[in-house]
Amino acid sequence: MSAPLPTIADHETWRAELDALRIREKAATRELDAIAAQRRRLPMVALPEYTLVGEHGPVTLAEVFEGRRQLITYHHMWHRGADWQCVGCTSYTSQFTRLEFLEAYDARFVIVSQAPIEELLAYRDKVGNRMEWYSTYESPFGADMDAPRDGGFAVNVFLRDGDTVYRTWHTNGRGTEQLSHTFALVDLLPYGRQEAWQDSPEGWPNNDAAGTRWIRSAQTAALYGRDPQVTSDDSHCH
Repeated sequence: MSAPLPTIADHETWRAELDALRIREKAATRELDAIAAQRRRLPMVALPEYTLVGEHGPVTLAEVFEGRRQLITYHHMWHRGADWQCVGCTSYTSQFTRLEFLEAYDARFVIVSQAPIEELLAYRDKVGNRMEWYSTYESPFGADMDAPRDGGFAVNVFLRDGDTVYRTWHTNGRGTEQLSHTFALVDLLPYGRQEAWQDSPEGWPNNDAAGTRWIRSAQTAALYGRDPQVTSDDSHCH
């Protein structure tokens, strides 16, 4: 059975409805600008000194900036002993392959996870991730930043003034979507994400559970990692 199609209209009708939608789209863009303006006016919180572990050994949080003033961290979910880590976190972070543009904004974007650095680097190579990873396994940093061990994912933003680091912003859940191009592209499609929660026309393909169509962690590894033969995948998120 073929999937239902949108209503077919003449060009003038299509253009009129597109123009009406564009009014809402532009209003949403202006609202996002206003939200960003409010975000720039948030107060910040001074942090104690934290020690993380990078590829070349222990570093302070201030050193993670590598001389820049601004830092974004993605807190990658981690389950000890699992062959495949969270499908959402794995596919999400695999998008970020060209982050050099942040140099012009005096900023850096890295991954932190609650696991020993050796495990993190092995998984990074396994799935072909290009981002820099840091371990918070022996530090309270992850838990203090609302991403405790065996907990969820999160994004945090920091500002450095000399050796003092301030926390300026945090989000989790669907708040992280704004950093991703995948959902933005899929939401442009006539059928959207095809997930049951979406508001779609009657008969539209939208019976999937959330995340059903996300690229699996083993698929990410097969496409970008060091071992293209990997196929099985029991990755999950809690």
